[in-house]
Amino acid sequence: MARRVFEDRAVIHVTGKDAENLLQNVITTDLDKLGEGEAQAGALLTPQGKILFDFVISRLEDRGFRLDVRGDVAADLVKRLTLYKLRAKAEISLADQETVLAIWDNDSESSESDSAVCRDLRFGDAQVFRSYAKGGVTDAGGAEWEAMRIEHAVAESGRDFELGDAFPHDILYDYGGGVGLRKGCYVGQEVVSRMHHRGTARRRLVKVRADTPLPESGSAIVVGEREIGRLGTVSGTTGLAIVRIDRVADAAANGETVNAGDATLSLSVPAYANFSLEKEPEA
Repeated sequence: MARRVFEDRAVIHVTGKDAENLLQNVITTDLDKLGEGEAQAGALLTPQGKILFDFVISRLEDRGFRLDVRGDVAADLVKRLTLYKLRAKAEISLADQETVLAIWDNDSESSESDSAVCRDLRFGDAQVFRSYAKGGVTDAGGAEWEAMRIEHAVAESGRDFELGDAFPHDILYDYGGGVGLRKGCYVGQEVVSRMHHRGTARRRLVKVRADTPLPESGSAIVVGEREIGRLGTVSGTTGLAIVRIDRVADAAANGETVNAGDATLSLSVPAYANFSLEKEPEA
């Protein structure tokens, strides 16, 4: 069994009679499709449709929810959700005693002592779980976890994109279940729906590979002297990146290489997505 303990993450509890209605009307995740024992990607957007906070959401008992979020923005997310609360009968608070873990390469769903375990749906069919233990747990598996995220193309803010700079489509929430494309209104929904139905998403998360070690996260990806994206999470010769897919297609059509630093890149579409990195044939 492999595991990763996240000392840089925090847990927010949203509980009470109106907790589900409150969140369903505010965040991107369709809670009607989130079952017990499941964890899914989610976000709170700006009215312009960009990601203000990203998190992993799962159910608590008694109509409650757990939002697993970056620790440095957790208090701000509590404040923002409180603004949307109005007269809803819901309580929003930081859970100071919960430690966030990821567990994988495990034959069973066994949990740590005093913990809740949820299947992490961001990883598709892979046996990856999110665990919320009470008390201190020894850290392990940092490099392995980053490689796992790269393999399954699971993007997270701070490593793969900056908050306030990306749309849900940029990080493939439209394919991975992080955005409910058929549910009712939520903050930023109009922009996301328009982008989806008009097919105007031009920036997309891709997997990156090179024959030599990749430069550090944040390095520019270029065709000639033209920047077309930035590297996100990097692990040796593999990584994630958000790129302009139309410019990648142009480069392929023109026989141009895509580079980051001294490395020549091979870009591929994650297995769970179906957009193309090639130019569509003319009618």
